[in-house]
Amino acid sequence: MSQTPELTDRARHFLKVLIERYIRDGQPVGSRTLAKEIDMDLSPATIRNVMADLEEMGLVTSPHTSAGRVPTALGYRFFVDSLISLRPLDEQDVQRLEAQLARDDAPQHLLESASRLLAGITHMAGVVMMPRPERVRVQEIQFIPLSGTRVLAILVTRQGEVLNRIVETSRVFTRAELEQASRFINEHYAGQDLEGIKQRIVHEMSQHRRDMDRLMQEALTIADRALEVDAGEEDFVVAGQTNLMDFDELARLDRIKELFEAFSEKQQILHLLERCSQAQGVQLFIGEESGYEPLVNCSVVTSPYTVDDRVVGVLGVIGPTRMAYDRVIPLVDVTARLLSAALKSG
Repeated sequence: MSQTPELTDRARHFLKVLIERYIRDGQPVGSRTLAKEIDMDLSPATIRNVMADLEEMGLVTSPHTSAGRVPTALGYRFFVDSLISLRPLDEQDVQRLEAQLARDDAPQHLLESASRLLAGITHMAGVVMMPRPERVRVQEIQFIPLSGTRVLAILVTRQGEVLNRIVETSRVFTRAELEQASRFINEHYAGQDLEGIKQRIVHEMSQHRRDMDRLMQEALTIADRALEVDAGEEDFVVAGQTNLMDFDELARLDRIKELFEAFSEKQQILHLLERCSQAQGVQLFIGEESGYEPLVNCSVVTSPYTVDDRVVGVLGVIGPTRMAYDRVIPLVDVTARLLSAALKSG
């Protein structure tokens, strides 16, 4: 990330006013407009000089078709890090979030509600990363025989969701054998996440194999295969993609096509969300900071959400760099907290 420029108090005030005006109106800000906004008795020459300094530092730029200035990604970053005044959420928005996310609902429905709420309140795209499979806590495992050597493993999560996996085994198992194997696994491993169970199984198979009877060894082998996590299982839900077409800076056909392809292809956005899940609190990527070409004209604001006090995913908003950061940042933060509370009580 670029080094933070050193600005005089006057320049900081000019930049703050310019960015707030541009976010509000979406039009390049000229010296005359700025003079009215800053409410200071300064000559036009002084204002032009400060604007020229901000442009030289790379914080603002002049579009070819206008004498006014617009913020750059670096300007937005300085604004968010040093100048922004976050606004409390509107009481109506808070009540709307609480009403939708406080219901005793299935986790999948809660995640979808969160993405729709973020999109509806911001009029941008709301995105929620599904809990990573290996972070899901398993309450119960059941093994059911299928045809031949295939076994159906049914994993019931702490939130009541059911995951089904088909496992190829080394021999045909009877229903009684699989019931015994299920009891063994549930007695020793229930309540942990997939990753933790797998680590314990691998350790105990290597350390205590000689002390186990054959069926218990086979039970661990079946469970180990059933708990394999496929990278393709990672996913996110998104709402409000079409909202982005309402912003002039994103509405060009090539840009909106790239964005929609990114939402459809998913892998790069998932990679970005995964990076966010490894950090604490609200994370913000402005323009090229995401490292992903389709998002070069966008900002991504995210916050992690938890289940049982463990980070399992992130949610956020994707929109133009010209977004109301003072409103979006608190919204994303509060939504993550409310979703965490709803999932914990589920």
